Amino acid sequence: MPTTATRSTATRSTAVVTVLCWIAVLLDGFDLVVLGTTIPSMLDDPAWDLSGAQATQITTIGLVGMTIGALVIGFLTDKLGRRRVLMSAVLLFSVFTLGLAFTTDVMWFSLWRFLAGAGLGGALPTAISLVTEFRSGRKAGSASTTLMTGYHVGAVLTALLGMFLIDAAGWHAMFIAGAVPGLILAPVLYFLLPESPAYLRIKGRVAEAEAIEQAYGLQVDTEMDNLQEQEEGGNTDGIRALLQPTFRVNTIAIWATSFMGLLLVYGLNTWLPQIMREADYDLGNSLAFLMVLNVGAVVGLYIAGRVADIHSPRRTALIWFLCSAVFLALLAIRLPLVGLYVIVFLTGVFVFSSQVLIYAFVGENHPSSARATAMGFSAGIGRLGAISGPLLGGIMVTAGVAYPWGFFAFAVVGVLGFTIFSFSRTLRPSTIAAVEGGASRP
Repeated sequence: MPTTATRSTATRSTAVVTVLCWIAVLLDGFDLVVLGTTIPSMLDDPAWDLSGAQATQITTIGLVGMTIGALVIGFLTDKLGRRRVLMSAVLLFSVFTLGLAFTTDVMWFSLWRFLAGAGLGGALPTAISLVTEFRSGRKAGSASTTLMTGYHVGAVLTALLGMFLIDAAGWHAMFIAGAVPGLILAPVLYFLLPESPAYLRIKGRVAEAEAIEQAYGLQVDTEMDNLQEQEEGGNTDGIRALLQPTFRVNTIAIWATSFMGLLLVYGLNTWLPQIMREADYDLGNSLAFLMVLNVGAVVGLYIAGRVADIHSPRRTALIWFLCSAVFLALLAIRLPLVGLYVIVFLTGVFVFSSQVLIYAFVGENHPSSARATAMGFSAGIGRLGAISGPLLGGIMVTAGVAYPWGFFAFAVVGVLGFTIFSFSRTLRPSTIAAVEGGASRP
């Protein structure tokens, strides 16, 4: 039966958890865009003499690190707890990003990018899992999309900062600006961020879990939590749950669609300024397109969250992927500058929240004992798409065909995302509970 904690008896607001996780995700947004803003200047920097192939290398190596971090994070959170893992991820990212500002060659830059990516790769799925738990129920869709506005606010701020800071202080200063907030955030997380009650219950720390649930007014099914407490080696059971018949089709659809979604996110944010320069726009307009793209993303997240709460994350994601394909194709058409800005904005509205809706679907359609693992594998396999996006863009830029054919290629990816995710199904809560109960029995 559920615990007696309610919002009216809570002494702390779940908004604290949302805000702290939002700021952590904002750092991910910085990382999403920072190379897109700095690569044109790095390519023009005579001290580095950077080639197109080397630019592609430093772009992809950080994403390889992120992929490894995202894949490992499910194991770490189930063993160490979400609070400690999120703090560590933020700290590692910030330290190694600061190192990027002082590197003098491509080899060291690539190494620091890899290590920073490995740290940050675990931040996003951990933050989403925490916010989903502290804002459970019908608000899971809006909770995830609200959190992800931090991702794109960070991207917008980074693009804006790049428009002014690079000319004034050089591209190195961008990495200092990105590292400092994380170095401040890490100790704040230590003092203010609560641990996941579900994790505490699984570890047998029931009194601590109940204290947090009471403080934050969380409704918890204690019978189901008692089953979770019996679970040993939670992550192994989580992986088995993802691949058993009840979840198998959804798991494959989620993984493949996450690949498509993050291919679009990272491909566009890495190469859009350079593609627009090839279309004869100056650097100022090219960075402005990147900013408008991510402003559209913020607006799209709010809209997607509200629509998903009414019509379900699955239905909303299908519509969003189709609209993404349409507007990506329209970017390949030469339009007046104002019309082009409108299309870029609408592309941002649909492309970036498509992937976030997949995360919301994961949160609603997995038992809590497997949720961190499901989220970690979704983000981790999606990161393979994140690697492929910049690679695809880099190949097309190097070949001189990125404009307009790059946008058509991205549109095809959007269609594939729609097609694959159409095989998924929303599961009943009773089905999820039955699977979790069965997995917990010897």
